[in-house]
Amino acid sequence: MLTDLHIKNFAIIDELNLQFGKGLIIFTGETGAGKSIILDAVEVLLGGRMDTSFIRSGTDMAIIEGWFHISDEIQQIQKILEREDLLDKTDELSLSREIRINGRSVARINGRSVSVGILRELGECLIDLHGQSEHLSLLRTQEHLDLLDRYSNAEEQRQAYQKTYHELRNTRKQIAQLRQIKQDAARKEDLLRYQLEEIEAAHLKPEEEGVLRSERNRLANAEALALIVQESLQVLEENLQDVPSAVDLIGQAVHNLGKLQRMDSSQTGLYEQATALLESIGDLTRKLRDYIEAIEFNPKRLDQVEERLDLILKLEHKYGDSITKILEYAERTRQEFEAIVHVEENEAALEKIQHQLFEEIQSKGHILSETRKAAAQRMSDAIQTELNDLRMNGAQFKVDFQPFSNSEASVLSGFEKNTINENGLEKVEFLIAPNPGEGLKPLVKIASGGETSRLMLALKNVLVQADNIPTLIFDEIDQGIGGRVGVVVGKKLWQLARKHQVFCITHLPQLAAYGDQHFQVRKNSQDERTTTMLTELRGEDRILELAQMLGEVSDGTLRSAFELLQSANTSTQSQ
Repeated sequence: MLTDLHIKNFAIIDELNLQFGKGLIIFTGETGAGKSIILDAVEVLLGGRMDTSFIRSGTDMAIIEGWFHISDEIQQIQKILEREDLLDKTDELSLSREIRINGRSVARINGRSVSVGILRELGECLIDLHGQSEHLSLLRTQEHLDLLDRYSNAEEQRQAYQKTYHELRNTRKQIAQLRQIKQDAARKEDLLRYQLEEIEAAHLKPEEEGVLRSERNRLANAEALALIVQESLQVLEENLQDVPSAVDLIGQAVHNLGKLQRMDSSQTGLYEQATALLESIGDLTRKLRDYIEAIEFNPKRLDQVEERLDLILKLEHKYGDSITKILEYAERTRQEFEAIVHVEENEAALEKIQHQLFEEIQSKGHILSETRKAAAQRMSDAIQTELNDLRMNGAQFKVDFQPFSNSEASVLSGFEKNTINENGLEKVEFLIAPNPGEGLKPLVKIASGGETSRLMLALKNVLVQADNIPTLIFDEIDQGIGGRVGVVVGKKLWQLARKHQVFCITHLPQLAAYGDQHFQVRKNSQDERTTTMLTELRGEDRILELAQMLGEVSDGTLRSAFELLQSANTSTQSQ
């Protein structure tokens, strides 16, 4: 829900900081006071049109910011935030728009710049703005099916249907691939067999190339390696031209340090260090002798290694830049070869599976369709009752079911007589006839105004459990109705506000009395500047505002205003 709204330098608004709670929030005030400007600001915040004409005269920039409390249950909001990497580990969400006098506009979500498109997409999940059709979810036909399924508790049936649908789609894709393979089979089979046999004949091992290169290096440099080791052994072990070997010299040092530690026990560590050094040199000479004995002078083996490396290099040029890549290529080739060899039997098996899946999806689709149609009838009856309560006795509502066209079901072309798509066997759309004799028309084509707002109120009240959008705004809902109907509308808005946060702009005191929170909108003129002001009303101030809405303030209108509040309180407490 919307918890805070900040508007600065927007039209005739200088600066407003508003805090909102749960329930029904009422805005009242004289015509022209600026109520519609606040709605314009909210629409801009949700990604609506914004240009420099909105900037308050004499300023350089307009700013609108909104803070929302979001619930984990609203998964669509979570998905958008995760997709755009905007999700913070909190249940708070901030949106902002600013426009500068040079025409540059900036949109932000959680303080990070985003495109207006993303802001609009998220805004559609946060607020339904009745009276500004582009932010009204019920005017998006795809929402109708989702609402109907949530209303009818058919979501699990829909998921089961979609699971089978995707299995059928994948099976048809595999069949199409097999048929393509059949067309290319004669040409490809011999090539794949040759490639597979060539790779398998090489008996490659993943680490083989590195081992062979090391062995080739030793074989090619055997004489130089032996000479290096021999010279090292001479230095370590043999006396050359009356120069003692390293072993002899270190042995003499060990002998001397042995004497030192016997005379000065504090130097035992030096003796131990020298002894360890002598042992280490002894270990080194042993390893060098083992290495020189292993050096192989074998030209024949060198030729074999070179030939093997040449073979690997040729295969790498053909099938991959390493033995691992060659083996991966061989596995893919083997699978493709097997598919060609068994293409006929595989195609027959898949066609059998396809037939079974289509029978299954038809069964699940019919069950889903019957669930939807039964719920649609209940929904229509409930909405008709709501419309009658709102004194729209001549209005009609219907959930229309139509089969998909071939283009809409083309993903499963071949079953044209039973067109289906991912969502079921038919498409769903809400139809409305606001006035007698007009005939049912798509909801998206009905006119705007107070009548439409009441129609939407009827729909929202019936769909309250199915509708996930947390905040609803109704403008002009009291257009063309009197005080008696205003009481009914007020009650229904209050009921709706138990499940949603609801904002309502009204001129009817009978409706305004049902508000959980009440704001007065007024214009203030000072220093030749006009500014819109908002005041939250409580107690006597609220009674005075309701009295002014009833007519000239007097003892009678004040008493009537008090009675309206008393009546609204009694009505809501009983519910």
